[in-house]
Amino acid sequence: MKSKIIIIALLLCIAAIWVTPEDHVIAAEPIIIGVPTSLGFLEGKESHKAVQLAVGEINKKGGVNVGGVKRPFKVVATDLRDAAAGVPVPEALLGLEKLILEKKPVAIVVGPFRSEALLAGMDIFAKYKMPMLGSIAMTPGTEAKIKENPEKYKYVFRVSLNVTHWVGLLAGTNATLKKDFGFDKVYIMNQDVAWARATAGGMEKAVYPKLGMEVVGHDQFPTGFSDFSSALMKAKAKGAGILFTCFDMPESGVLVKQWKSIKVPGLIAGFISPMAGEVAWDTFDGKIGGLMNAIFELGNIPSEKYAPAKNFYNKYKSTYGKGIQSGHGPAPSYETVYILKEAIERAGSLDPDAIVAEIEKTDRRGVMGRIRFDDGHQVVYGTDPAESAVGAFFQWTDNGKRKIVYPKSLAEGDIVLPAWVKKR
Repeated sequence: MKSKIIIIALLLCIAAIWVTPEDHVIAAEPIIIGVPTSLGFLEGKESHKAVQLAVGEINKKGGVNVGGVKRPFKVVATDLRDAAAGVPVPEALLGLEKLILEKKPVAIVVGPFRSEALLAGMDIFAKYKMPMLGSIAMTPGTEAKIKENPEKYKYVFRVSLNVTHWVGLLAGTNATLKKDFGFDKVYIMNQDVAWARATAGGMEKAVYPKLGMEVVGHDQFPTGFSDFSSALMKAKAKGAGILFTCFDMPESGVLVKQWKSIKVPGLIAGFISPMAGEVAWDTFDGKIGGLMNAIFELGNIPSEKYAPAKNFYNKYKSTYGKGIQSGHGPAPSYETVYILKEAIERAGSLDPDAIVAEIEKTDRRGVMGRIRFDDGHQVVYGTDPAESAVGAFFQWTDNGKRKIVYPKSLAEGDIVLPAWVKKR
C-alpha cells in the first residue's frame, strides 16, 4: 500500500513539472504601468478605462516579451485631481511623485490632465528617468523643453493632439465654413485654462487674420462657470456667423442649451466636452442638433472610413457597456500601451533609456491613424489616417446621429446649418 502511495505521489510531481511552464508565464512578475491623472473627470476616467482595455488584450495573449520572458502588464492609477478647480499644481505633483516612489512603475501613461501640471512634472520624469506617454495635456511647451534639453527631458512623449495640431484642425474647419457659407465674423468663448487660452489666443492672433475672418468678441470663463447668456447675446448683436468654443468642464453643456433658446444666428464650431459623446443627445433632450464639435483623436468616435478606429470604439463599447463620451484622451491612451509594449519588446529590457530610444522609432498603424513621433516627441497629426494621426469634426444631426464632416478623407456627409442660421 505504501509503495502505491509513493508511486502516485511521484506521478503527481511529474505532472506538476509538466504544467508549471504555463503557470510560470502567468505568474511572472508584472510590469507596472502608472496612470496618474484626474480620474474624476470624464477624459481621465475614460482614458484609464482605455488603458485597462489594452492591458487586458495584451495579457490575454501572454503579455510582453522581455528578452524572451513573457510578463503581464499591471495598471496602478492615482487621482492627481489637477483638473479640479482650486487644486494647486504642487499638490498634483506630490501625488505624481508618490506613485513613482511607492508603486515603482516602469512607465507612466496618460499623465497629468492640465498642461500646467505636465510642464512642472517634466522635472520629476527626468529625475526618476521615467518614460511618460501622455494623452491629455496639450501644451506645446513640453516639445520646446525637449528640443532645448533633449537628454534631460527625453522621457516625455505625447500621443494625443497638442495645441498646435489642434489649431490646425480648427483652421481647416473654419476655412471650410467660410468657403461654404460665407461666415467671416467670429465670437470666441473659452475656459480660462492653459490649453483653451492657448487655442483661443492662437486662433485670434494668427489663424483668423490669415483666413480673413474678423473676431468680433472674446470672453473667457473660469472653471465651474455656468451662465453664458450674456456672451451669447453679444455674439448675436455683433452678427457672428461662428461661435468658437473651447471647454472641457461639465458646466459648458449649458452653453448649447442657451444657444438654442436664444437662437443665436451663428454656428457653434469648437469643442464642448459634454457634447462629444453619443449619450449627449439624451442628456440634453435632443436639443443639440446642428452643433459642430471636435473630436481630438480619431477612435474617440467610430469611422466608417477607417476600420481600426471603428473596431477600437466597438471594443470599448462592448467592454464597458457604452461608447466613449469624451472627445479627447481615450484613443491615444489605448495607443500608449501598445507603443510601450512594442518598445519594450524591441529593447529586450526594461531599462528606461533603452525603452525611450525604441519609443522614438515607433511607426505603427493605430486606432487614430499612423503613429510616429517628431523630434519634440509629439505624435504627428494631419488629415489622412494613412499618413498621420487624425482629429475630426462631427455635426449632430436632427435625428441624433454624429456625422463626421471634416476632414474630407473621413467625411460622412456635408455640414447642414440649423434653421435659424443662414448662409451669408
